[in-house]
Amino acid sequence: MIPISRCFLLVVLLCLQGCSTIKLGYQQLPNLSYWWLDSAVSFSDAQSTQTKEALSQLHRWHKREELPAYADLLQRLAAQSAEPIQAAQVCAVWTDIDKAMDRTLRQTVRTAAPVAMALGPEQLSHLNQYWIGKNKDWDKEWLQGSPSERLERRLGKALERFSDFYGSLTPAQTAMVKAQLQQSVWTPEWGQRDRLRKQQDLLATLQKAPQSNAAALPQVEADLWGVWERWLTPPDAAGRAVVQKMIQQGCDNLALLHNSASPEQRQRAARRLRAYEQDLRDLIRP
Repeated sequence: MIPISRCFLLVVLLCLQGCSTIKLGYQQLPNLSYWWLDSAVSFSDAQSTQTKEALSQLHRWHKREELPAYADLLQRLAAQSAEPIQAAQVCAVWTDIDKAMDRTLRQTVRTAAPVAMALGPEQLSHLNQYWIGKNKDWDKEWLQGSPSERLERRLGKALERFSDFYGSLTPAQTAMVKAQLQQSVWTPEWGQRDRLRKQQDLLATLQKAPQSNAAALPQVEADLWGVWERWLTPPDAAGRAVVQKMIQQGCDNLALLHNSASPEQRQRAARRLRAYEQDLRDLIRP
């Protein structure tokens, strides 16, 4: 089931929260992942056992095979952060992360396909209702209010992320980030449509997965992998153009912000990255 792997990507997001959070969060990922999935589909007792074991296997694999690469990436970023950067360098980092995500999803699909095949119609209905509730929350966060109010909320979230690395931004930097958000190809309306598209794609794939048919396992794995590919790359040309533009804008914007940083801000960013790297090294250590 594709959502399992998203929990493992939390390790990247946790890097924005603090060193101790990385260690605690990563160690608890199997439990957190199970809790999240169970709230979405309501596992039976037998499915609970199967899912917990699948998550534990995936966690062990990720810690052994992928966590060292994340630590190496953070080491490289810390070294680069002391100097000006080009948008192409930022995009190169994104490409590395994208490849790591693909590897994790490949393993996730192999591990989770049997769990996905065990889900019954009532559980898929439960998943749909779960999404309906979550979508209402998403709409309140991103679509509520006037365009200027939405922009201010987005700006607040962006400044919170950046200040964790660079410290307080200057008024000029804040104005730069705001202008970047105003010019972004991403809109809440597009985000809502794309969110619904992805949910419907996954639900349709799970609905057609045969139950208790071991011979169908390779096809289910292929179907789930197809969902992931369509999540990253929309099937329609307009959607693909938006995603590609978002990636390029993200690379350009981050390079501009970093290059506007003072030596003190860059030093702070480097210290944060080195601390995150050390936390990952500690997690890797037997």
